Amino acid sequence: MSPLIKIENLSKSFGGVRALSSVNFEVLPGEVHALVGENGAGKSTLIKILMGVYHKDIGSIVIDGNEQEIRNPSKAKEIGLAAVYQDVMLARHLSVGENFFMGSLPLKGGLVDWNLVFKRADEFLAGLEIAVDSRHLVSELTIARQQLVAIAKVVWQGARLIIFDEPTALLTTAETDMLFEIIRRLSREGKSIVYISHRMEEIFSICDRVTVLKDGRYVATLPITETDKDQLVSLMVGRNLEEAFPSRHCRAAETILEVRHLSSARHFADISFSVSRGEIFGIYGLVGAGRTQLMHALFGADRYDSGEILLNGRPVRPRSPMNMIKRGFGLVCEDRKQQSLALPLDVRTNLNLVHRPQSTRFGFLRPEVEWETTSRFIRALNIKASSPYQKVSNLSGGNQQKVVIGKWLSIEPQILLFDEPTIGVDVGARLEIYNLLQKLVDGGKTILMISSYLPEVIAIADRILVMREGKSMGIIDHQDATEEKLLRMASGLEKSASASSEQATV
Repeated sequence: MSPLIKIENLSKSFGGVRALSSVNFEVLPGEVHALVGENGAGKSTLIKILMGVYHKDIGSIVIDGNEQEIRNPSKAKEIGLAAVYQDVMLARHLSVGENFFMGSLPLKGGLVDWNLVFKRADEFLAGLEIAVDSRHLVSELTIARQQLVAIAKVVWQGARLIIFDEPTALLTTAETDMLFEIIRRLSREGKSIVYISHRMEEIFSICDRVTVLKDGRYVATLPITETDKDQLVSLMVGRNLEEAFPSRHCRAAETILEVRHLSSARHFADISFSVSRGEIFGIYGLVGAGRTQLMHALFGADRYDSGEILLNGRPVRPRSPMNMIKRGFGLVCEDRKQQSLALPLDVRTNLNLVHRPQSTRFGFLRPEVEWETTSRFIRALNIKASSPYQKVSNLSGGNQQKVVIGKWLSIEPQILLFDEPTIGVDVGARLEIYNLLQKLVDGGKTILMISSYLPEVIAIADRILVMREGKSMGIIDHQDATEEKLLRMASGLEKSASASSEQATV
């Protein structure tokens, strides 16, 4: 079978830094082809060249036997290429139907035929079994639903090759199953899929072949039936990983944080738990469980209606994030690009955003303090940047996450709140983050961690609070946690014995 797309000897450099070097890659019609590698391996650069965002230096791109010069996104769309990114690319202030028909709204009597817009969009969504009303504004949908709409839109536009970049990062198990069924249907219809994910189990569940990149170079292409997770990880990182997660050894001491019957009318109700110094406390639940809103309430970013928060045995009222920062809290947000980083600014500035008061005297910046902080955390966290002046927007996802973590560590917080700490992070950087979390709690820090990735929260957390629709379904000890048990609790099929006595401590 002739490939739909064939790439040969593709190379791309940025200011003397080689991002891709003689890369080969091909995708067959109807194939689901995985593209894997650590952050910084060149996956994003390759995809952006295909989508006309970047232009190659040398090499060839052949589609249906014809060499193509893809100089802009319009050309990519014209020849049938589309991408669904982790950061949803939709007009949030418009309805779902308007996003589908953007630039080609049907007219009737000189006016937009809105009935036709929404009727056709609803029919198409229903055909993909996506339960979304096309009249709703995109901004009214959950991030997961926005992702499904973005996928539906590129299918609607008739793309022949669709690139999925970390598509399940914010999806529930049920939504992931729905996505996989959509991908299988597209494959049966002859459409080609490039699937990028750091989750190995997804690669082996949905893909036909896999291509590995490392440090901007082509490593190998293998049929999925002729490889396994250990081999792929070894090819990606250049070393064998005996364990996907570091060993846990909790040395929890006295209780540092207590939450008693905390409620917020719109998001969560009657949440109680306590966390000890030196503990990693996990919070798990499906999308809409209220996990992020709970964490924001603890940080003073969202208000709550009733209940009590005790810090070291004393009641506190989080009035603002600044108030809680002064009390020793730090928050690593789920959406690092929108909520944690100043993307147009450089690594140095981002690392010092929270540390700024310590870097000034009498209102004047102390460059020596700022540089000491910058160099210390670039080294300590192994942040891969061409220089401290590199824009943080140009870093890989894993290195961006390290900058966010370094920003908070610079003020030496006692309690760190992590919301999806490894989202969009490759296997190597993920292991670095896991080891860092262990090192922090070994040093007496306390960590509260939201994670939707079951293997992660089970392996890393000492105890896990399971939430469903804003309510606590109970707290599970590390040794008792299984994927099946947590899923049943999060789905409302089971409730732990601790649900009625959630004041229990380690």
